[in-house]
Amino acid sequence: MRKPRIDYAAVFRALPGMVALLTPDLVYADANEDFLRLAGRTREQLLGRYIFDVFPENPNDAAAAGMRETEASMLRVVATGERDTMALLRYDIEDHARPGHWVEHFWSPVNAPVLGPDGEVVLIVHRVEEVTELIRARGGTGSDSSRARVLEAELYTRARELQDVNERLRLAHAHDREVALALQAAMLPAPTPVGHHRAAVRYRPAVGTLNVCGDWYDLVDLPGDRIAVAVGDVVGHGLQAAGVMGQLRSALSAAARVADGPARAVEALGLYARHVDGAESSTVVKTFIDWATHIITYSSAGHPPPALLDPEGTVTFLDQATDPPLGARPDHVPRPEASVAFVEGATLVLYTDGLIERRHEDIDVGLARLADSLVRHGQSDPEALADALLADLLPSTETTDDTALVVIRL
Repeated sequence: MRKPRIDYAAVFRALPGMVALLTPDLVYADANEDFLRLAGRTREQLLGRYIFDVFPENPNDAAAAGMRETEASMLRVVATGERDTMALLRYDIEDHARPGHWVEHFWSPVNAPVLGPDGEVVLIVHRVEEVTELIRARGGTGSDSSRARVLEAELYTRARELQDVNERLRLAHAHDREVALALQAAMLPAPTPVGHHRAAVRYRPAVGTLNVCGDWYDLVDLPGDRIAVAVGDVVGHGLQAAGVMGQLRSALSAAARVADGPARAVEALGLYARHVDGAESSTVVKTFIDWATHIITYSSAGHPPPALLDPEGTVTFLDQATDPPLGARPDHVPRPEASVAFVEGATLVLYTDGLIERRHEDIDVGLARLADSLVRHGQSDPEALADALLADLLPSTETTDDTALVVIRL
């Protein structure tokens, strides 16, 4: 049986319930028949117009907050790419046939994103349910009617209280995120001098979430023509993760200066992490780069493998010395170590899993995506290459984890 062709525009217009489409600038792009009928507007009165020009707030209600809350909800959808369900709200509508006459309305709205091929929000689906009759509790008589009005008034009051609580939580979330990011920035300064070698570092927080401040990087100048480079990832988020990150970064930086190789440095960090609350299951990869011998020595504790791009365009993932994350074993076991030769002009890239991992996707897909981007941009200098990798691999509306990145020209 041949699959029927579906006219999605016709389906949209026939959808039961009030549904409208708006651009990220909050301009009406379309509305279904129920929306037009129940809102008392024609399609020509809506399309191409700013939502709050069509439906301004009641100027006679000093406590009106429907416009502010609706705008805030829609802008959150644009910023985060996530659905936003609003609490029950009152939003009066001016009678189009009687200018200056406002009709009381109560609505239950939901705003959801429509994403384009690049992951950006291209439309907002605005679905609202008209609940005015329910709130007014019409149709009852006597004590039943009185009780219904009391119950519905209580429902509306509780919904408004929930909206206020959610708003306070969002403000607290934003404040905690700003503090955590400030602490992260203070503990992840620009890299210390690494001789004449060119390096670029980047840190990108997750978009619109508290899942930030667990990723870190470190570069240490060692005696001779050598440097030690590390990236790590703390399980957790926010201020606690930032604090743990700072402790682990400092401990490994110190260990690198006295250890005879990356495995011993990671081994010392693992012993230290046993006594740091919140450090369990953290991951890290440590590399020692020696320009005199053209050898990279590395050791990984559960971390994604560094990528080595040679001047001919071949990418090798350094995955021959991988062990479980910090604190994963009940007993102390020496960490593995491996070495690989490099040629002058090669590029070494260390990163955290936010750069390559995506939900419902095998990690090998992300590694292949990284390798492809490296080959395409590999001739760029480290600063430009770091920016290109982030642009290629971090779609702005889907990054739910923070990302640390180090690029070194060998």
